[in-house]
Amino acid sequence: MTKNKSKYEIFREKIKIVLYGTNTILGRMFDLVLLGLILLSVLLVMLDTVEGINHEYHRQLLICEWIITVFFTIEYILRIIAIQKPIKYIFSFYGIIDLMAILPMYLSIFFPATNVLTIVRVLRFFRLFKILHIPQISHQSYQLKEALQASKEKILVFIYFVVISAVIIGALMYVVEGKESGFTSIPVSIYWSIVTLTTVGYGDISPITPLGQFLASLVMIMGYGIIAVPTGIVTAEFAKASLRNSSVSGKKNCSQCKAQLHFDNAKYCYQCGKTLPNN
Repeated sequence: MTKNKSKYEIFREKIKIVLYGTNTILGRMFDLVLLGLILLSVLLVMLDTVEGINHEYHRQLLICEWIITVFFTIEYILRIIAIQKPIKYIFSFYGIIDLMAILPMYLSIFFPATNVLTIVRVLRFFRLFKILHIPQISHQSYQLKEALQASKEKILVFIYFVVISAVIIGALMYVVEGKESGFTSIPVSIYWSIVTLTTVGYGDISPITPLGQFLASLVMIMGYGIIAVPTGIVTAEFAKASLRNSSVSGKKNCSQCKAQLHFDNAKYCYQCGKTLPNN
């Protein structure tokens, strides 16, 4: 004989339906309200940095930001309460973003300038993909994630090469140009080499000797090649991921919610979680 559920368990189930039930009416309404508040919060932060608006309406903007922050705080706490494994949520991608969305306002009590960091709330728009449930978007995002994971080691090796190159080039420019040209130390020269390699070129430091200008020209040309390398690595891996999952299966259709376009190796429906047929 099963025990009757306590009021706390019933409360948890109701909260879970609202917060995590993207297929329910209440859950979808809550998600839409949440996205609206995220957008409003980001707009408030941006408006607060406009001098004229800040001078006239700073108090009102601050009150609105705090109201939204309290709402997000309550939501964050309820998300932890609603699930059986709260630690898993706290350290998940969305859990960390949700925490980052509320921390800056509380830090602003001690460090006033940190309230601008609430702009990170825009990251919460990633939830839009979970809410929309569009198979094509899910498929492409999965392939991109797979490509980034596959190219991680190659990109790390590439960054290591760039760092070593920047140090060597910076040391050479320090020797060739010297303090007279603004290369007052090797760290400053490394800063110049990084800026030049990335083709940013602020122009605050520039070589004046013929040899220095020749080396700078080589660094700038090399910079264009450096930009292309990580792009090529990720693109190649993305192409491989597309081939591996080339076919989003049209055969595997969910018998319960009728969702289509599943991966060939998918075992469960991305929408309702029902087991898919093995055909």
